[in-house]
Parts: sequence; C-alpha cells; structure tokens
Amino acid sequence: MSPPLSGCAASPQGDATRGLAKPAPRWHPLRQRPLPRLRTHGAALLAAMLTVTLVATFAAAAMWQQWRAVEVETAERGRVQSAWILIGALDWSRLILREDGRSGGADHLAEPWAIPLQEARLSTFLAADKNVTQVDDASTDTTEAFLSGQITDLQGRLNITNLAEGGQVQAVALRQFTRLFERLGLPGQQLSTLIDGLRRAQAGAGADSGSAPLLPPSVTQLGWLGLTPATVAALAPHVTLLPVRTPVNLNTADINVLMAAIDGLDSATAQKIVQTREARHFRTLSDVRDLVGASIDINESAHAVASSYFEVRGRLRLGDAMVDERSLVRKQGIDVTTLWRERGAFDRETTQTLPGAQR
Repeated sequence: MSPPLSGCAASPQGDATRGLAKPAPRWHPLRQRPLPRLRTHGAALLAAMLTVTLVATFAAAAMWQQWRAVEVETAERGRVQSAWILIGALDWSRLILREDGRSGGADHLAEPWAIPLQEARLSTFLAADKNVTQVDDASTDTTEAFLSGQITDLQGRLNITNLAEGGQVQAVALRQFTRLFERLGLPGQQLSTLIDGLRRAQAGAGADSGSAPLLPPSVTQLGWLGLTPATVAALAPHVTLLPVRTPVNLNTADINVLMAAIDGLDSATAQKIVQTREARHFRTLSDVRDLVGASIDINESAHAVASSYFEVRGRLRLGDAMVDERSLVRKQGIDVTTLWRERGAFDRETTQTLPGAQR
C-alpha cells in the first residue's frame, strides 16, 4: 500500500516553487480608491479661493461706500461753508451801502462801494484775538478759500422795465433803446422782439395765460422774451431789469449808455462828461446841464445822479470748486434790502462788468 501523500517527502521542484514571488494582481477600475481624496482636496481649494474672492469683493465694496460717504460729506460741508461765507460777503456789502446811504448825496464811482474786491485769501479777513490769523486753525478750513466780489450800480444802465408799462410802449425809453441798439450794432428786429415779449409777459403776469412768456428775473434770462444769445451777451453790460421804472445815473453810466440815455448827445460831449465826473462827480443834474448846455435835454424823469438799486456779486474759490452768487439789493436811505439772490457758475464774460469799464 502506498504511503499517504502527506507523508511523502517534498520534491526539490516543489521547494523551488514555494520560493518564487506571487504573480501581481490583475488591474481593475474599481480598485482605484485614492481618487475621492484628490477630489476632496480640489473642492477645498476651490472653496478657499471663492471665499477669498468674496471677502475681497466685500472689502472693496465697503471701501467704495466709505469713500463715497466721505466725498458726499466733504461736498456738503463745502456747500454749507460756501453758503455762509457768501452770506457774510453780502452782509458786508449791505453794510457798505448802508454807510453810503447815511452820508446821502450822489452815488458815483469814487465811493467805497465802487471799489471791487480782488481775490484774496479768506483767512486774511478772519482775525482771532491778539491779531493772530486762523490760517493754522484746522477747524476753520480757510487756507484754500479765496473770496472776491464787487458792487455794481444797476441804475448806470438802461432799465428794460422802462420800455413798457401797462402794455403800452413808452416813447422816451423806446428812443433810448433804439439808440443803444444802433450803438451796439444790433438788429432793430431784436428790439421789436424784446418789446413784444415784454408786453406779453407783463400782460400774462396778471392773467392766466399759458402762451405768454415769463418775466425774466435778470438780464441773463432775456432769451425768455425771444432774444438770441448773441444779443443778450451784447446787451448784458448796458441794460438791467429792475422791478420798477428807474432813471439813469449819469455818474456811473458808461459812454454807450450815456449816448443812448441822453437825446442829442454826441461822442465828444459824452467823453467830456466822463472826464469831468472822474475829476469831480455830479452832485445835481444842474451840474450836468451846465456842462452840456441848454440845447441838450436833461430831465429828472430819465436822468439822475443817485441810485437805489445795486447788484452785489461774490465769488468763492474753495479748493478746486468755484461758486458765484449775485444779489439785487435796494438802498433807501440807510435801509438796504435784499430783493433776490441766485447762486451758480455765471458766464464771466457777459455778466461781469468792472467799475473801471464804466468810467
């Protein structure tokens, strides 16, 4: 009987087979397990990048909102400061006119009100105790603020209100404006347009008329009556628009206005009036009559040597911003009343007339 297999001696070949390495397992797709870990790491990186982007976006938005709030606050502070400074300048001008009214007499270009204020640093007007200026005081914020201004006699110009009254054209004023338009080389049709617009505006002011033009508050709005911008620009230094009829102040009117306001006045006599009043102003209309002679009509209804209506103009330059304000004031003795004020960036070329240009 053969011995059992378990008891058989191992063959040399079997021993050699046991010493060999096992063959490598065959590849299968389901056995690739590291992929979920790589996907987790990628999602975490993407989430971190998204978080950083959101934080940066929110931070930028917050900084922009803060910058915008600072800019709005700065602009509002500048607006309030400008308003108060210009109000102070207006009060100062009224004080000058009040002192002029206290002395009485004629109004002329040698008086203090006629001297324009050239641009000056605002801090020079603000003095603290012991004459120490406020330049170094950060709370005042006036180191970059500059103020300028002037007072203009509006009765040194032809008053457009004189042209029509109660819907009727006034002959004397019509002749004056006709001469002015001829002196300035403006077409007569524009004068007819002005008169027609003024009459319709005056008629519409007391009635409910939707077709009538509005009465302009100042000369710069004369386009409301149908005038062209070129005509308005040419007329601006020589005409005014006052609430009542007014005579022309012969002490402050320029040559063009003098020759338009006085019937029969030639250029040589107008130059003589200007030169005479520079040396000594006219105290009464009799002084003017003695100068021009009896052949030229000088009368109280159309001419004067004193004024009641003035324009006060102030300009504030605060940093890079510039604000203009002009006001119409009425002087009656020592009472100086502000009739209207407007603020904006007015045309420097057509609305500003230095007193020197009136001489």
